[in-house]
Amino acid sequence: MSKIDFAITEEGKRISILSDKINRHGFIAGATGTGKTVSLKVLAEKFSSLGIPVFVSDVKGDLSGLLKPGEASEGIEKRREECKLTEEEFRYQGFPVELFALSKEEGIPLRCTISEMGPLLLSRVLNCTDVQSDILRVVFRIADEEGLLLIDTKDLRSVLQYVAENSKEYSASFGNLPTQSLNALIRSVVAMEEAGGKEFFGEPALDVKDFFRQNEKGQGIIHLFNAKKIMGEPKLYSTFLLYLLSELYELLPEVGDLEKPRFVFFFDEAHLLFDDAPKALLDKLNQITRLIRSKGVGIYYITQSPSDIPDAILAQCGNKIQHGLRAYTPAERKKIRAAADSFRENPAFSSEEVLENLGTGEALISCLEEDGSPAIVEKAKIFPPQSYLGEASPEEQDKAVKASTLYIRYGEAVDRDSAYEFLHRKGKEEQERFQKELEEKEAEKNRLLQEKAEEKERAKQEKEEEKAQRLKEKEEEKERLRQERETEKERSKQKTVMKSVGRSVSGSIGREIGSGIGKSVFGKGLGRRLGGNIGAAFGRGILETLFGK
Repeated sequence: MSKIDFAITEEGKRISILSDKINRHGFIAGATGTGKTVSLKVLAEKFSSLGIPVFVSDVKGDLSGLLKPGEASEGIEKRREECKLTEEEFRYQGFPVELFALSKEEGIPLRCTISEMGPLLLSRVLNCTDVQSDILRVVFRIADEEGLLLIDTKDLRSVLQYVAENSKEYSASFGNLPTQSLNALIRSVVAMEEAGGKEFFGEPALDVKDFFRQNEKGQGIIHLFNAKKIMGEPKLYSTFLLYLLSELYELLPEVGDLEKPRFVFFFDEAHLLFDDAPKALLDKLNQITRLIRSKGVGIYYITQSPSDIPDAILAQCGNKIQHGLRAYTPAERKKIRAAADSFRENPAFSSEEVLENLGTGEALISCLEEDGSPAIVEKAKIFPPQSYLGEASPEEQDKAVKASTLYIRYGEAVDRDSAYEFLHRKGKEEQERFQKELEEKEAEKNRLLQEKAEEKERAKQEKEEEKAQRLKEKEEEKERLRQERETEKERSKQKTVMKSVGRSVSGSIGREIGSGIGKSVFGKGLGRRLGGNIGAAFGRGILETLFGK
């Protein structure tokens, strides 16, 4: 166990935090401009020097100076003398810092996947109603059951759209899934993308095990998250830090009480985590705060007033640094009284009165004793930081980022095959299948039309052929009749000729015979004429009888 001095009273008593009590959590509170950031910085430096890795969220962008040595100034030198720090105890130095950010232009990219954050935390980022939160949990379950990887925001949008398009099918298994709520979730995802979520969600996702590192000198690495860009979306900021805490809690094994913690997490602007947080989320945070210390992790909440922290969590903060508070309203007066009452009373002064009169860099401090009980509150001055007080230049920050081995690992985003690509392919295949079916239907339609046209043309042709045949037959019949008439006419003509000839011949013969008979009967003149006429008539009669008239 080590004592870590970080402040001193007016009487010269040093205030220390015991290394084996660091994981009992704590808070740094105070009004704006009272010195919270410097107190955070000093504790981070002290923990790093002890070999403890640290994570710090930098909401104002002024903590990057940790990476380079401080510079002597009148104010710092005066505080150094007031704190009675020797040259061995205090020297200007930089500390090992890894600079993280949302984009690689500002630091090592911090990313997590949609699946890793989960529906509970994501519901808070998306400002979901209770109904939308329930639907989001269902969507996550559908994605798990159907093997749809939710890595980035476009994956989530694709799955939400997919479920909306097939809501009737899923309603049988999961109940009613209103399309209106699903569309509202899609709009919330788009808004989150514009706020920085598009860069934050993706791969390679951060492995929190990379936080547990020291440099070659045995100093703990300070992992500094530049949160300036994300502070415009406070719920995304606070939920991401809660995600990191959850990952630490889930992944780390139980180690019990150690001589010093394995890791310390500083949560700046902690009130953002608790504002409008649903009960389920507060319960989860309370559980993490209560149990994570047994895994060797300490959490320090930085906020303006202890009243910003829920009582159940505040009760677990054993190490307290309270900077000055100002009271201009009865409500603010009440907060000061509550802050003063949270300390173990010092009979030498009134904590409530002191709180309103603390100067910059001064604080009421109470840390845990060796037996775990809270120490009597002391009014003390915080040691000055050894690193640079302010922001490192962009060139210095860029150099530190590019020199990090983590930049090689996390610098470039990887967009592997996931839900978006799968559903895109599926949609493309369905579109191609649909297009093929349309083409087949169109081809079948054209085939039927072609067959119908051909049938119509064939029927027309057959009709024309039939008509032509009828005309031909009619013409042939007409020709046959004509020919028959011609033949009949010719036969009639021939018959007439033959008849005429026959009559003439039969008449002549009959006349000759008749004349001969008449001549013999009636005499030569009359007999011959009378016999000739009778014979001719008789001859013609016989011929007509034989051949017809």
